Amino acid sequence: MGQQVPLVDYLVLGDRPHLVARQCDACGARFFDRRNACASCAQTEFTGVDVPTEGELRTFTIVAYAAPGVPVPFVAGVVDCDGTSVRGNVINVTPDPEHVRTGMKVQLATYVVGTDDEGTEAVGFGFEPVEVD
Repeated sequence: MGQQVPLVDYLVLGDRPHLVARQCDACGARFFDRRNACASCAQTEFTGVDVPTEGELRTFTIVAYAAPGVPVPFVAGVVDCDGTSVRGNVINVTPDPEHVRTGMKVQLATYVVGTDDEGTEAVGFGFEPVEVD
């Protein structure tokens, strides 16, 4: 198997894949993109913090139309990971209202998005339902 690289810089791969948010040192707001200043308080110091890998689906939409080459339907959602909102697709579930609902428990999951000619895999993330016993 070739090397794996994360599709986004805030996804950490390895034995325990997880997301890392940039947390404002002044007010605690969390962001996943690069920031020069906090959107909540305008301060400029941030610390990387691990985001819990389990959460609750707060809202979602079932996408029926997308760019050419993007398989539809798929579920786009917002997950509350212990106070941190994460946007991501809900994967490994039938994309219909009978199988996806707000309040459902989900966990971070990774998947290969594509592979280049040298065998390097680009790895993305989504959230999948937590199995209920």
